[in-house]
Amino acid sequence: MKSLVTGVAGFIGSHLAERLMREGHQVFGVDRFLANYPRHLKESNLSKLTAHRGFQFVEGDLTQLEPGGLLRDVSYVFHLAALPGVRASWGKEFVHYTQNNVLATQFLLEACKGTGIKKFVYASSSSVYGDTQDLPMREDGMTRPVSPYGVSKLAAEHLCYLYWKGFALPTVSLRYFTVYGPRQRADMSFHIFMRALLRDEEVPLYDDGEQSRDFTFCSDIVEGTLAAALYQGSGEIFNLGGGSRTTLNEVIGMLEAVSGRKAKLKRLGRQEGDVRHTAADISRAREKLGFKPRVSLSDGLAQEWEWIRKIEG
Repeated sequence: MKSLVTGVAGFIGSHLAERLMREGHQVFGVDRFLANYPRHLKESNLSKLTAHRGFQFVEGDLTQLEPGGLLRDVSYVFHLAALPGVRASWGKEFVHYTQNNVLATQFLLEACKGTGIKKFVYASSSSVYGDTQDLPMREDGMTRPVSPYGVSKLAAEHLCYLYWKGFALPTVSLRYFTVYGPRQRADMSFHIFMRALLRDEEVPLYDDGEQSRDFTFCSDIVEGTLAAALYQGSGEIFNLGGGSRTTLNEVIGMLEAVSGRKAKLKRLGRQEGDVRHTAADISRAREKLGFKPRVSLSDGLAQEWEWIRKIEG
């Protein structure tokens, strides 16, 4: 069995590829090495994969690669490649989100049309819901993004549905809720907090810290993503959340306990595009995918802290 993983050198993509290899899949990985994630960390993420004979890798822009070579003998497509970041997606930067999140997805869907792949799994985001008070967030609830990034992820979801409806391409979209763990991008909150604690630097805290997120450990996301590939249905959307909705103030307290260090908070204003709360209703994923998050927030933070200590040491 052969799988295509886009964004394979990234945080979630590298974990997913390793899991697929353990399941006996051959993996063809693609990554563009965008500047939002330091290249040396991405190359480290790939180190376990590149030593394996069943792994092939190509660096490049999806839209510039030859479709036949990408999809040769591929049964499953896991499309994780994207330009992330709510705060960075405004103004003239939005063109890059359009290219990497919308046009790249359309290119890949078009390439998959008529190939007989078993499943196209698209990694979407809880950002598509926007700043709603209708919690927990349900797949059939309103989607009203409050950032250009969220708009780009929702647009790609619509493209997946379009290609399922129009061409019977077996797509499934997954709305990931605030994923964390080892290999987390350096611009994500937990990584920033832990790095600051380790270096005895100020910890930036936007807003009042009472905003909350449904935090999901990376291994739970990988298991849900694999389950979506094996799911018999298509044209559907699922929330993947960790069931650990917690405020940032509470997280900082947990990080102080894990690290044995006191945080020096640098309080900053609320950022445009940040939502106040997220919480995933995962009942649909539980029922249809058998999804069950297993890693508690405290255990997951401890695992990420140990990883941060290694790469920063």
